[in-house]
Amino acid sequence: MARKLRGFERVIDAPALFAIAYGEIASSLYIALGIVAGAALGFTPLVLLVTGAIFLLVSLSYAEGTAALPETGGAATFVRRAFNDLAGFVTGWVLFLDFLIVMALSAVFVPHYLAGAFGTPSLRESPWDAIIGCLIIVAIAGVRLARRTRLHLGSLAVALLDLVVQGLLLVLGLAFLLSPSTLGHGFGFADGQSWTDLAFALPLAMLAYTGLETIANLAEEAREPGRNLPRTLFSAIGLVVLVTVLIGAIGLSAYPVSNGKTALGEQWLELPLVGIAASLDGSLPSQLVDVLKLLVGVSGALILVAAATTSVSGITRLTYSLAEHGSLPREFARLERRAVVSSEAILIAAGLAIGLIVLNEVAAGGDPAFLASLYSFGVLIAFTAAQLAVIRLRMREPDLARPFLARPSVRIRGHSLPLAALVGAPLTAAVWVLALITHPGARYAGPVWLAGGLVVFVGVRRSRRRGLLEHVTPVSELPAVSAFERILVPMKVGDIGEEMVATAIALAKEHDATIEALTVVRVPRKFELEGELPPEIAARVDASLEEARALGADYGVEVRGEVVRARSIGHAIVDEAIRRDADLILLGSSPRWRRQSRFFSPTVDFVLRRAPCEVLVVAFPDGIFEG
Repeated sequence: MARKLRGFERVIDAPALFAIAYGEIASSLYIALGIVAGAALGFTPLVLLVTGAIFLLVSLSYAEGTAALPETGGAATFVRRAFNDLAGFVTGWVLFLDFLIVMALSAVFVPHYLAGAFGTPSLRESPWDAIIGCLIIVAIAGVRLARRTRLHLGSLAVALLDLVVQGLLLVLGLAFLLSPSTLGHGFGFADGQSWTDLAFALPLAMLAYTGLETIANLAEEAREPGRNLPRTLFSAIGLVVLVTVLIGAIGLSAYPVSNGKTALGEQWLELPLVGIAASLDGSLPSQLVDVLKLLVGVSGALILVAAATTSVSGITRLTYSLAEHGSLPREFARLERRAVVSSEAILIAAGLAIGLIVLNEVAAGGDPAFLASLYSFGVLIAFTAAQLAVIRLRMREPDLARPFLARPSVRIRGHSLPLAALVGAPLTAAVWVLALITHPGARYAGPVWLAGGLVVFVGVRRSRRRGLLEHVTPVSELPAVSAFERILVPMKVGDIGEEMVATAIALAKEHDATIEALTVVRVPRKFELEGELPPEIAARVDASLEEARALGADYGVEVRGEVVRARSIGHAIVDEAIRRDADLILLGSSPRWRRQSRFFSPTVDFVLRRAPCEVLVVAFPDGIFEG
């Protein structure tokens, strides 16, 4: 059976995984620090520490789940396995929104960091920052559509640069800026601040630790995922949490709370790390401060572009997984030669991310806190579902091979359950409730997004005649000889056509399937597409279809025939396969094409690229029908 493309390859080793993990998670510091500081004020280091601890708890469940089920899809994969396809879809759908938000915020913050690096404040003005952000997303999508990119190659260099720059900023900040007395004096409720504001800040801080789902989605491409994923995940997360809390403390020391505000969440909201570098003026020569601002600004811009790029990859791999399991249209499960993943997924992701930038600009005046609150809605649902899934899998499948186990475990009713998930799931659920109570974006926009996803899911399941809770097995997991209900056979005049009909009947008899015999009559553009066929062509087509029906009747196989007029034979075959919900397209390949530059004819090649289902190509050897 001819496959349209190979699947994902296991090419990402441990150093590359660490680079991607650190770069993706550490990039959120460039975005989140100013947003969190503006809401948490003097409690900023504490809020970052608490959310970092929750993040570490959740990562234990992710490590166990992805090590046991090293497939594309992240949390949606093991939630689907533990519960059902609907639960897996809901998890994947809210994560899809989070990927879009990371793309949008990363792209919008890039011009702000460039402005801080090169001293061009005009880049920070609205709506130019939003316009530049949209152009960055367009550029990323264009590159992803044009060629396959190796994530781990560029990510390693950018992550190393970011690690050096953040390390330098950390050392200088600890030496010249960190003031325990300032932190102690500011620790407490500022003027006008209340417990409600602290509850508002806690879900926002989840934005400070993005990237966990991106790493989980690379499980199918990681070498030794059971060993490398947990090791690189924890080393990257531990380092990021430490750096984030320390830089948060340094930033609040440099810009202490005054009159219920901090400049870190006001003047430096969209470029907080550049603000910390600028606060060293007076402690260091101004020339060195300018160089440091340049390094931080350029590093921030690069790591944010990398985060937006890996978010595109995360989105497309997530949609691929959902489509393979019958939760999204089949087009998203198609792999392509240039982009690897579905080009439709790339275009839709770019379009929706741009839409989020425009929506935030119009509805919230460009305030990033709106998108940050919406991010908390999705990520907290996913984190809670992932931990519950790991608990349920421990109960339902105790013998499942688990290269990594989240420890310690406790025995409850005869089951060994992970303590981290038992503690973490209620925590993330509680923070999600706080987000709904305190954040209008999470309370209104989040449910709207979820409702739209459920409409898509129900529509896809009905079109494929599948139950809402039914488990759909992807093609890659089917046995070598798949079960087919409808086989589409494009009729061809001559010996090859007769052989293909006979092959289709043999397959249909074996699988108790029906045959859709399709005769495509190609009509040149100079003629009208509709109308009657010339008598000699109509007679030949009718005779061919009648012969196919008679042969099928001899073997007890139903053959349904139809004639379609079209400009392109390949387009007609693909369109009819979609319309008839075919499970298999059966094509014959003439040997004459293999004497030329291509192996298959243009029609066969087109169907292989665009088919919504499996394609079986019978390539006949030279000389079999000659003479």
